[in-house]
Amino acid sequence: MLNKTAKLSDKIFTKDIPMAPTRDGFGKGTVEAGKADPNVVVLCADLTESTRAEWFQKEFPERFIEIGVAEQNLATVGAGMAAVGKIPFIASYAAFSPGRNYEQIRTTSALNNVPVKVCGMHAGVQTGPDGATHQMLEDISLMRAMPNMVVIVPGDAEEARKAVVASAKNGKPTYLRFGRAKEPVFTTPETPYEIGKAYELWRSEKPQVALIGCGAVLYNVLTAAAELEKKGIGSVVLNSHTVKPLDTKAVVALAKECGAVVTIEEHQVNGGLGGAVAETLARECPTPMEFVGMHDEFGQSGEADELMEHYGMGASHIAEAASRVLQRKA
Repeated sequence: MLNKTAKLSDKIFTKDIPMAPTRDGFGKGTVEAGKADPNVVVLCADLTESTRAEWFQKEFPERFIEIGVAEQNLATVGAGMAAVGKIPFIASYAAFSPGRNYEQIRTTSALNNVPVKVCGMHAGVQTGPDGATHQMLEDISLMRAMPNMVVIVPGDAEEARKAVVASAKNGKPTYLRFGRAKEPVFTTPETPYEIGKAYELWRSEKPQVALIGCGAVLYNVLTAAAELEKKGIGSVVLNSHTVKPLDTKAVVALAKECGAVVTIEEHQVNGGLGGAVAETLARECPTPMEFVGMHDEFGQSGEADELMEHYGMGASHIAEAASRVLQRKA
């Protein structure tokens, strides 16, 4: 039997599990952070409703700034406000921020090490019908390579709320990634959360493979773990919500314990979570690995669930990746 190692929803594998997009967590989190600290401000690039920035706007209209369709200006204005003591959350689609304003984020926020919170919305293939142009799949790689930048990929709407509140206090330039599609909310307010600290969602009595994931695909990872358990294959599911700084201690410990690792992300496997884990293990504990995610291709228009299956990120694909890596296990 699988055993919970963190407080999760009691309805985790039922039809009654609550559903919400992680962008809802952004909206709730900014309001909560704004109530706690008057220096929190939100800036948006003409997408207040889609990003859920409107929730903060309604609560604190005097601390909300509409920049317009000008993502490069969004980054520079945010950096200027951070330089004088504000805590700005700058919101747009990930395809545009950091996709369109990478240089401005790099030069004004990261280089100066000021606490701008870059909030990339509608990331991943679950943006669905908007198609390849809006399905940002390279953003984690871009931001992970940037010095001083913290990179956070929440697993559900509740964790997204916690990530926003925590990042308002971390004093660092931070990239937070959010999705558009409604996803299962499998964590609870009591589920632990700390930037830079990965935590286990599930642990079998005799784990044989470590499943390390981030983002909305984590629910599929949990489903895959349950499928593997029925086949007699034990696993540990590690929520690596912070891709940078990676919780290397937890990753290495699981690699040593299990001897086989699968990484799962709704992002290019090149340079994303899979790259971060592989770099760590190559240096500290060489381990057989499989990578579930986008393999050097763009997305396409379609329904969110269909695209996840098409690109091999469904629960069955994760379970198959685990079986493959176990065949190479020493």
